[in-house]
Amino acid sequence: MNTKGNMTRYLQIINIRTFTVLFICLVTSFCVIRYEIKYNFDLTIISIAIIFPLVFTIRAAFRRREKALDYMSRFKAALLIVTRCFERCKKLPDEKKAEIKGIIQASSDSLIEFFSSGKNDQAPLRSNLRKISEFLMKNQEEIGSGEAFKILRFMKDVHSSVEGTISIYTHHTPVSLRAYCQVFIYIFPFIYSPALLHRLDDGTPDWVVYLLSCVTGFILVSLFNVQDQMENPFDDRGLDDIKVRNFRMEL
Repeated sequence: MNTKGNMTRYLQIINIRTFTVLFICLVTSFCVIRYEIKYNFDLTIISIAIIFPLVFTIRAAFRRREKALDYMSRFKAALLIVTRCFERCKKLPDEKKAEIKGIIQASSDSLIEFFSSGKNDQAPLRSNLRKISEFLMKNQEEIGSGEAFKILRFMKDVHSSVEGTISIYTHHTPVSLRAYCQVFIYIFPFIYSPALLHRLDDGTPDWVVYLLSCVTGFILVSLFNVQDQMENPFDDRGLDDIKVRNFRMEL
């Protein structure tokens, strides 16, 4: 059962875009063979025109994922330290400690829900974080100035990590570059197939042209699909997406 689930995830790079490109490759290969359309074209230009932009966008998406992991880790770590600071306050009654634990738990849950829902609703998260600051100001005498200063310092890390993850969630890699890559992948078979036919010997079987054209098109569109799935590392659609719920606090 687990093997079947893993196979399903690996096949996620195949979608309607993949079949569209393969269809274009087959049609163009048929046309260039049927009408003997061939020309001498330097295929290294393809690497400049499409491979380099694809690799650039994949690297940019991967860096966003790594940065998001860093922010999420800092968020959870800072909230845990804030929780321990409140627990150390001997003058703070147990019921108030339980109250602030509930608020911190709600803050963690609201961040997870923010990414899981896909609605971009920041109000619950910011409301819960504000409640932590309000609780600190309201119970400053029981908490003490020393612990209050530590809590404020780590709350700064909480807020900076929240803003960092939200900015990554909201702002993506350059849309124009991704659109350019997608358009060029669709145009690629019209350029590649005649140049491929020119380079092959006259006695080469026709199926070789079909095969090489489809394999090359499949590689390019699969790279684009990988980048497209990594574009949003929080939606748990791709193989390399962040397991957001692993960062949920359990108090």
